[in-house]
Amino acid sequence: MKHLLAAALIMTTIHANSQSKQYLLIGTYTSGKGEGIYVYNFHHGKAAPVSKFVTNNPSFLAVSPDQKKVYAVHEEGGEKAKVSAFTFNNQDGTLHLLNQQTTNGDHPCYVSVDKTGKWVAAANYSGGNFSLFPVQEDGSLKAASQTIAHEGKGADPKRQNKPYVHSTVFSPDNKHLFVQDLGVDKIYNYNFDASNGELHAASDPYTVTAPGGGPRHLSFHPTQSRAYLMEEMSGNVIALKYHHGILDTFQTISAIAKGYIGDIGSADIHVSPDGKFLYASNRGESNDIAVFKIDAKSGKLTLLENFKLKGSGPRNFTIDPTGKFLLVALQRTDNIQVLNRNAKTGLLTDTGEEIKVGNPVCLKWIK
Repeated sequence: MKHLLAAALIMTTIHANSQSKQYLLIGTYTSGKGEGIYVYNFHHGKAAPVSKFVTNNPSFLAVSPDQKKVYAVHEEGGEKAKVSAFTFNNQDGTLHLLNQQTTNGDHPCYVSVDKTGKWVAAANYSGGNFSLFPVQEDGSLKAASQTIAHEGKGADPKRQNKPYVHSTVFSPDNKHLFVQDLGVDKIYNYNFDASNGELHAASDPYTVTAPGGGPRHLSFHPTQSRAYLMEEMSGNVIALKYHHGILDTFQTISAIAKGYIGDIGSADIHVSPDGKFLYASNRGESNDIAVFKIDAKSGKLTLLENFKLKGSGPRNFTIDPTGKFLLVALQRTDNIQVLNRNAKTGLLTDTGEEIKVGNPVCLKWIK
């Protein structure tokens, strides 16, 4: 209990408005204006503050399948590198801390929950490893049951001098865990047994990506056996077939606007709920969202536009549960821009609405 008190975790209820029961959860960096995890009510494109939970660098969040638990990684080094478990009160929109566990690696930057809600995986970026945690009946976490470290380095001596694990994504069938390693240009494939949480390297243990690309985030198609990878360093999107637990590349396409010559720092990627479009965020100096059309038969991508954002440092973004809005966390300008999404064309337009939050980096929904 002492380490929880030392972390100065404070819940402040700002304003409860549970009329629509569609909550937006925001993870932040707290070295600037961010203070922790913020909860907003989101209705018809407008957001109203509900509560916040003050804590250190909750940079990535995950919501349990039953939407009653929330998990957050604290992007710190050493003993401060932790993952927290919370219950979420749907009536008043507040988070309540259950417990914390160390992630066994520095600077955890991603967390995910398997389809049963019984296992949580956290990626340790600087640690070059990831950990799997059993979930207890009340949603709290046991100590890590497995921590797996990667080896090697990539083509870029500055960015890829060792493994940098960036995300842990469970497959739609919950039989595999795919781990994206920016440092060694590989997507690792682990067989996953949800009955006991055992992870083993698959018979085809990894998919090699182009040297110097920097695999970051992975998004599975909602209805087809395909996935799409965002490379941070190259700005490329890699389209992959998913069959018999294996990912095979069938297309590489740039998410960077034609003629752009500035720094590249691509971040997040998501397929729309209807499976017709794909979106990717670009940082560096471009600060835009790339919009792609997905061919219904082949799964190949066509770039439609690069939508310029009103802010800097787009990290995580999300499509709201209605599919009508796309919200972008702009880390460097302390705002979240709310965009209209045309369901027929996939194209984006500005609503004129924004949410002012310090250093936002992750956006998740609870209905």
